[in-house]
Amino acid sequence: MYEILSKAPAACLNFNCMLILLPVCRNLLSFLRGSIQFCSRTAARQLDRNLTFHKLVAYMIAFHTAVHIIAHLFNFEFFMDAQLNRNSSFLPFVLSEIGTDDNASFLNPIRSNETNPTIVMFTTIAGVTGVVITLALILIITSSMEVIRRSYFEVFWYTHHLFIIFFIGLVFHGYGRIVRGQTAGSQQTNKPHLCADRFEDWGKNESDCAVPEFAGNPPGTWKWVLGPMILYVCERLVRIYRSHQKVVITKVVMHPSKTLELQMRKKGFHMEVGQYVFIQCPSVSRHEWHPFTLTSAPEEDYFSAHIRIVGDWTQALYEACGGDKTETQEAWKLPKVAIDGPFGTASEDVFRYEVVMLVGAGIGVTPFASILKSVWYKRIQNNQEVFTKKIYFYWLCPETEAFEWFADLLQSLERQMAEKDVANFLSYNIYLTRWKETEAAHFPQSSSITHEQTKVGVFLCGPPQLGKSLEKQCLSHTEGDVKFIFNKENF
Repeated sequence: MYEILSKAPAACLNFNCMLILLPVCRNLLSFLRGSIQFCSRTAARQLDRNLTFHKLVAYMIAFHTAVHIIAHLFNFEFFMDAQLNRNSSFLPFVLSEIGTDDNASFLNPIRSNETNPTIVMFTTIAGVTGVVITLALILIITSSMEVIRRSYFEVFWYTHHLFIIFFIGLVFHGYGRIVRGQTAGSQQTNKPHLCADRFEDWGKNESDCAVPEFAGNPPGTWKWVLGPMILYVCERLVRIYRSHQKVVITKVVMHPSKTLELQMRKKGFHMEVGQYVFIQCPSVSRHEWHPFTLTSAPEEDYFSAHIRIVGDWTQALYEACGGDKTETQEAWKLPKVAIDGPFGTASEDVFRYEVVMLVGAGIGVTPFASILKSVWYKRIQNNQEVFTKKIYFYWLCPETEAFEWFADLLQSLERQMAEKDVANFLSYNIYLTRWKETEAAHFPQSSSITHEQTKVGVFLCGPPQLGKSLEKQCLSHTEGDVKFIFNKENF
């Protein structure tokens, strides 16, 4: 009974551990997204939920690990009882006595009634690796809680790399072959369904039931996780190669409300709107990589990221770039940075819709900066026809200072579009959630989408609570023949 309860979650663990690494292979996902989006946009959007899928798989790993451990604890208790109840008419005891002499064909891993099960647990390969991978899993999951991830990112970052120990322990967990079963040859001379109730006659001359032979089940976890592990190693090698390519910071801009803009160049760097990169600054930390959305347009000869100063790492980067100094920082004094990416997001599909609604909250406006700049270059400067005919832009700001770094871009777009007589192309609405009337430069406006027979692409970058509310409205709302297609990026 308990053997089955331990084997079933072990099989589920193998399957889930095969899946857990795939959602964090960013280069693989970007390749797949670019390959399948021409066939199905719906399928491509599922790849944007990779982190959600990663978390769900992790929860299942934790659940099946708990069931597996509890079942094995009962198994050990059952094995110990079989040794303590030394009764030859008791089948578990008879099975436990098999292999006493040469120890070649035993079934019960507890070989004596004087053995302490705890000692067996910590002196076998299965026991030691089981304890190690369980501790690693507990640390990984607890440090991944949102409150720790946001407040103590370094704890989350370093602890998460215990997955290396987890997978090594997982592969070797079955090599002790502590889970044993009757061999195929023995099942011919001792058929369980016929001989189970005749155990007192096993091996006797007049009996057709020989003493059963047992062997450890061969380890099979490696068959499940080897492929994903190879893919992940290749992923890391690609990241290492790309991170060693030279990056030059061409300009540093200190925006109000402690927002740092880095303008950079890198040979062979190509991007699409709304994509993001991982940035590392060796002078700050050699091991930490942090994701930032690109705020430049593909048409520009540089790529940029706006970084809000909210933690230790961003504060250290801010100071390294001279943000705390009044004098101009010389170029050769700027810190070296490494870039991994760019990687795709749902925002890449923005120009596939005739009508687009962009919704950003706070710093979540950054991917839309790239989109609006690209629109500016395509339609205003180069007079190119784009499929998108109308953009509705909504931005929720906690305070007026958060708006300052983005105001120039919006005002420039508004002016340029008015000069080109396309002022109706962009409708933007800004809402201040902590209103300061004396500092407000823009008043909230309201607008409605009145297009007929069209699909509206709704793109959100904001907190999950806002995403759930907006998605519910999009899925339930119809106005004439308008259909809302919801895409989101939580931060």
